[in-house]
Amino acid sequence: MKKKIAISVNNSWYAWNMRANLAFYFQKQGYDITFICPYDKYSENIKEYFEYIDIDINTKGTNPIEDFKSIYKYYKIYKKLKPDIILQYTIKPNIYGTIAANILKIPTINNIAGLGTLFINQNIVTKVAKWLYKFSQKKATKIFFQNYDDFKMFVNEKLVQKEKCDVLPGSGVDLDKFQPVEKKHDGKFRFLLISRMLWAKGIKEFIEAARIIQQKYSNVEFQLLGHLDMKSPTSISKEQMNIWVNEGYVNYLGSSDDVRIEIAKADCIVLPSFYREGTPRILLEAASMGMPIITTNNVGCRDVVDDGINGFLCEVKDAKDLAAKMEIMLNLTDEQRNIMGKAGRKKIVNEFDENIVINKYLESIEGILK
Repeated sequence: MKKKIAISVNNSWYAWNMRANLAFYFQKQGYDITFICPYDKYSENIKEYFEYIDIDINTKGTNPIEDFKSIYKYYKIYKKLKPDIILQYTIKPNIYGTIAANILKIPTINNIAGLGTLFINQNIVTKVAKWLYKFSQKKATKIFFQNYDDFKMFVNEKLVQKEKCDVLPGSGVDLDKFQPVEKKHDGKFRFLLISRMLWAKGIKEFIEAARIIQQKYSNVEFQLLGHLDMKSPTSISKEQMNIWVNEGYVNYLGSSDDVRIEIAKADCIVLPSFYREGTPRILLEAASMGMPIITTNNVGCRDVVDDGINGFLCEVKDAKDLAAKMEIMLNLTDEQRNIMGKAGRKKIVNEFDENIVINKYLESIEGILK
């Protein structure tokens, strides 16, 4: 009888775009795969290849009654499904799913992949979150982190037991899918920022840097690509985005299911994030395609860039420093940028191949289930 793996995530977009390759690999190894995540249009993609179970949870809320209900919802699903092991991602599955699985004595592997805005400003909500992590992660079988900064913080604050933990190279990259492409020049130099349109991703700093650069250079275009999340209080509003676009400093490209198309048209990928990142997937994908990068000297981001080798690091929340690094990038020769791009591709191949992540998961699963 086939062993059953459940994969629990807080949204189907993330499940499909970030975890499908992992699931396909396990499927080929003979495991039955079930995704558990709230319904959105990407749930239909999941249903084509895997079992899918919808779960109604408030992914952004902090209401304790709602969260207590989440434990019960996970409990009901896990009890009925009877998976042999559960892989969990994002904060609510990691915390409430682990509590539910522990009651049922089902082993769990959690992935603490970036701590977002919750850990930027230390407040009462942060203290509650840390307590919940400490309480729940005692019950986890295995815990993966995506960068050493988060791993060290959790160990130092005694939120996790060190011997349960390991560090992954982010989510890894599909090296065959994200391959270098030859750039076609049209006289414009394009800086492209790809992310959800959240303030903490450094969108404001990107706009301010664009203003500085465009006062000196006329052949430069600044682009934003990513989802405007109207439900999130930390999101850029549609009205604000329209103001920036109308001012002429930036072009908003909307969202895309295939970022390779826009990466291939850009000259440099920028992510001036002060969000508590895991290891930003977009930086891994851009570097894999041989694109030079500018990002902040911030948790997760700095793991992808060797400063001056495959891109530049700028200071956090510093538009002037970001503009300075953009100007350096702009004034490099094509050959110098190509050398940076090749160095980035080499770094990704050596350190961030998704097969490294898959093999660590497989090794852990086999060790737990043997």
